[in-house]
Amino acid sequence: MVNIVLVEPEIPQNCGNIARTCAATRCKLHLVEPLGFDISEKAVRRAGLDYWPMVDLTVYRNLEELFERNPDPDLWLATTKAPRDYTQAEFRAGCWLFFGRESAGLPEDFRIRYQERCVRIPMRPDARSLNLSNSVAILTYEALRQQGFPGLSGQGEMA
Repeated sequence: MVNIVLVEPEIPQNCGNIARTCAATRCKLHLVEPLGFDISEKAVRRAGLDYWPMVDLTVYRNLEELFERNPDPDLWLATTKAPRDYTQAEFRAGCWLFFGRESAGLPEDFRIRYQERCVRIPMRPDARSLNLSNSVAILTYEALRQQGFPGLSGQGEMA
């Protein structure tokens, strides 16, 4: 299993896409407030997120609460400011992948504290960043690939 952490996400469509990825891969989704959208049962139903019941979700008031409830996680921080690319990371079962808000990324003090655990997705130098949900999918599937895609089917049914 992989833990996906969104720190102060702002865009509901990104969170919805990431939640769908988590549902499909059995990854756990962690949201750190404040959120830029409503995830109440009524709001989720209105948005037509029929996969939402499949999402293993935990919401935290802040990063401090996340670390109090989950001490010493095997964490990796996705950031365009990382010194190495994600293929150099060893993603173990139960690892935690942290992603920052769309407009600003992860907090600078957090990135500095875990600098050796920061990874980036290679892209052209003049591109600011990838879409958050795309970044989550790339790192999630790399982490699952390194673990042999535990509990996931690698075959589809022929029609």
